[in-house]
Amino acid sequence: MRTRVTTDNRHESTWSRPLPPESVSGVEAANGPSSAIHDAEPGDRMTDDRTAAFADATEADVRAAFDAESYVAGDEISTTVSLALRLGKPLLVEGEPGAGKTELAKVLAGGFDADLIRLQCYEGLTAESALYEWNYTKQLLAVQAAGGPGAGAPGTGDGTENDPERADDSVFAEEYLLERPLLRALRGDEPRVLLIDEVDRADEAFEALLLEVLSDFQVSVPELGTVRAETPPIVVITSNRTRGLSDALKRRCLYLHVAPPSMEKERAILERKVPELDGRVAVELCGMAGRLREEPLLKPPGAAETIDWARAVAALRHDGADGSIDRDEIRNTLGCLLKEVEDIKRVDDDLLATLLDAAETARAEAD
Repeated sequence: MRTRVTTDNRHESTWSRPLPPESVSGVEAANGPSSAIHDAEPGDRMTDDRTAAFADATEADVRAAFDAESYVAGDEISTTVSLALRLGKPLLVEGEPGAGKTELAKVLAGGFDADLIRLQCYEGLTAESALYEWNYTKQLLAVQAAGGPGAGAPGTGDGTENDPERADDSVFAEEYLLERPLLRALRGDEPRVLLIDEVDRADEAFEALLLEVLSDFQVSVPELGTVRAETPPIVVITSNRTRGLSDALKRRCLYLHVAPPSMEKERAILERKVPELDGRVAVELCGMAGRLREEPLLKPPGAAETIDWARAVAALRHDGADGSIDRDEIRNTLGCLLKEVEDIKRVDDDLLATLLDAAETARAEAD
C-alpha cells in the first residue's frame, strides 16, 4: 500500500506572537474550545473507517499488515503492536541499531494505508523545531509591503493602508505558519503514524515536551494556546538505548524490545527481502551473521546489515558467481555487513575459517 512520508529536521526556528485562534484548526482559545459541526461527506466516512481500523485492529489484522509489507515479526511483536493500536497507547521500541525498529513504524503506516510523519531526533532538538515556526522571511516581506506607500495590510483589502499595527497582526495568520512534525501530527485529520525516531539522541528537556504531548495528545505553547488532536495519531518511539529514558516517558508507552533475529527469522527475512538470492546461500549468510554477533564487535551486524549483505552477494551472483560463498567473496563484501574498520580487521584468516564452518553448519541444519 502507498505510504506518504513527511520528515522534518530543521534546526533553526523563529517563534513570535500568538496565532489568532480563529485561524487554527484544533486550537482552544483562552475563552474555551471552539467546535465545528458539519454533515459527513464521503471522504469523512472513509477517514473514519481507516481510523477505526487502527482502534479495532486484531493480531490477525496486524499480521496481515506485516505480511503485505514483507515484514517478518513474531507473536510478541504482533501482540504488542495490536495492543498499542487498540488501547491508543504510544509504542516505545528499543533494540540495537539495525534491528528493524524504524521499519516497524513504516510498515505499520503502509499496512494500514496511513500517512507517516517522522521526527528524527538529534542532540539539541528544541520544542520549536519539533512543533512549529513562523515563516520569518515571508512575514518580513509582508510587513515591509504593508508599510510602503499605498500598501495596506496583506490580504485585508479593508482600507488599512500603512497601518503597522494591523499589518503586524496579519502576519501571524495561518499562511505564515510552518508546521513541524509534532504539530502536524496533532492537527491532522487523516489516519497517521507519528514516528519519533532515536529519541535517546535528544535531551531530557525534549522528553518533557513529549510527556505533555503523549499524556492527552495535546500541547500548550505560548503562541497557540492548547492544541488538541481530534484524531490522535499512532505513535511509535524508537531508542537505541544510548542513554536511559525517563520513567515518566516509559509509563505512558507500551514497551517492545526488538532482539537480534534468530537464524530462522533472519532466513525468513532474507527470503522476503532478497528473493533473488539462492536459498542455500541465504542460509550460509545467516549462519555467518549469527556467528559474528558472538564476537566482541564495536557494532554487531543487525538484520538491516544482513539484508544489505545479501543484496550485495545476489548482485555479484548475477555477474556470474555461483555455488557456496567463499573466502574472497566474504572479504570483498564485508563492508556491507560491518561498519567499523576495527571490526573488519578482526575478521582474520582464523575467524574467516570459523565463519565458513558456521555457514556449513547452518546449511547442514537447513537440509
